[in-house]
Formats: sequence, structure tokens, C-alpha cells
Amino acid sequence: MGSSGFTHEAVLDVLLVEDDPADALMIAEALVDSPVRLHTARDGDEALAFLLRTDGHDDDAPKPGLVLLDLNLPRLDGREVLARIKADEALRSIPVVVLTSSQAEADVAASYNAHANAYIAKPLDAENFAAVIRQVAAFFGTVARLPG
Repeated sequence: MGSSGFTHEAVLDVLLVEDDPADALMIAEALVDSPVRLHTARDGDEALAFLLRTDGHDDDAPKPGLVLLDLNLPRLDGREVLARIKADEALRSIPVVVLTSSQAEADVAASYNAHANAYIAKPLDAENFAAVIRQVAAFFGTVARLPG
């Protein structure tokens, strides 16, 4: 097992929905040595366009095996994106991990009630943040069995 914690080299397509460029860069850097193909969306509208393959997203665009979703996004916020993913028969089986700065109990409860697969408050220091991202990717990339 390498330093990333991955035991096989199957590529996990991950859609990161994050409007903060610094957080997006930190997440990309945390995953650089793991078998993850990272796709990014800066807001909820862009995320849904990617998932639904509209607005210039090719029909051959991969269906992600995991969505990392910030809640506080411009335009269409993460709460609405989560609701739309879980309401869409073609998308609802994609695991969605809410990755946000909010520690509000109302956001935690609302996310799980909307069928988020996990809720993670972003760690404040970069080292812990990177470690959490690697753990999430390793879990969904090797431990969890995802739909085909």
C-alpha cells in the first residue's frame, strides 16, 4: 500500500464543487498522488451542468464516483445541488460528501435529511485538511463499493 492508502489503481472520478480557489487547490494537491481524476465546478449551476452533461459538457464526460460538495456556493448553493442530485434517478446513487466550513447543527441535519453520504467540516489547518481529503478519497476509492 502506497502513502496515499490506495490498494489498487482503479481511477475514481471525483467532482469537486468548491468556489474557494485556495480550498480547491489544497484538495487537488492532497490528491495528486492518488488514483483520482478530479473535475471541478465553481458553483452549483456548473456542477449540475457537469452531472447532467449540459451547457458544453460532453456526453462522454465521466459520471463521478464521488461528489465533494461545499454548501455555501454562489448562484445555486450546495443545499439545492444536493437536493437535485438525490432527486434525480440517474444521479442519486452517486455518493455526496458535504465538505464545508459550516459547523451549524442545522446544516448537518439538513444535509443528512437530504441524503448526503457524509458531512465533514473543513479542518482549519492545511495538514489536517489534506489528510481528511486523502482519507475520504481512499475510502470511496478502495473500501466502499460504488455502483457501476
